[in-house]
Amino acid sequence: MSLARTRRTRPFAALVVAFGAIAGLSHLYAPTPPPADPPAPVVTSPVAAAPRPVPPKKAAKPPAGLKTITYVQVPGGFPADPEPAATAFVAGALHAPRRLALYDAPGGTPRAYLPPSIRGVPVTVPIVARRPGWVAVLLPSVNRRIGWLPDHGWEARTLRDQLVLSRSTHELTWLRDGVRRESWTVATGAARTPTPLGRTFVLGRTGTRGEVYAGLDALVLGAVPDDRGAVAPGLQDAHTGIHAWYRGSVFGRSVSNGCIRLPAAAQRTLLDHIGPGTVVSVVDRAA
Repeated sequence: MSLARTRRTRPFAALVVAFGAIAGLSHLYAPTPPPADPPAPVVTSPVAAAPRPVPPKKAAKPPAGLKTITYVQVPGGFPADPEPAATAFVAGALHAPRRLALYDAPGGTPRAYLPPSIRGVPVTVPIVARRPGWVAVLLPSVNRRIGWLPDHGWEARTLRDQLVLSRSTHELTWLRDGVRRESWTVATGAARTPTPLGRTFVLGRTGTRGEVYAGLDALVLGAVPDDRGAVAPGLQDAHTGIHAWYRGSVFGRSVSNGCIRLPAAAQRTLLDHIGPGTVVSVVDRAA
């Protein structure tokens, strides 16, 4: 079902040896020392001038009427995630304390506002790229898209956790600080309604109704169905989720409307540890 982080150089002491006159040996001849070698010429290399820093591209003022991202709609024009299959740990995220304009490139065109919350849930988005003066974040309510923000005006968040789903093996792995903690065999989307590939993130959590969810909250992701027309009408505007399932026979199979179904014990672990902004990487096969 789809649901609505010197060597220290010791100075050498001068070693001085004094030769005193030796009585009775005044007949010894002291040879004249050879002339000292001329000093080696000092060779200097021209010092290359340091490159001048490239100033960050300035943000254009958002136009009047710029739309805000909602639970069901994201305006077009945002670029694709350049690394949708990446499973590298993402440690940084941000929260917008007020509406912030999102751009299609550093210094590019503003395409939409990132809201501070969606349906009452504070929005925390992972930072997946940086450029001088700018950061790129994964977007909610759309798959495999990023938006650019100036590097100020928002609140930084630290991420520690990550989830990686391998669709071909139906394995969900939880990592903390880049180290594997646990993994579970889960159910994924059916052939017609597959769990969307690519990087997404935990948008928040929501309550569930019905015994099939084992009475546990679900984690709502930023991802949405790739083909809205393939799911039931009541789910077409919903998001993909991670939730418990009452029947163990589904685990290891592709049977859902796109959501990730877990054993109840696994869902309790995620609810205890996984917070907003956590990156969820959905790949065909984990490396």
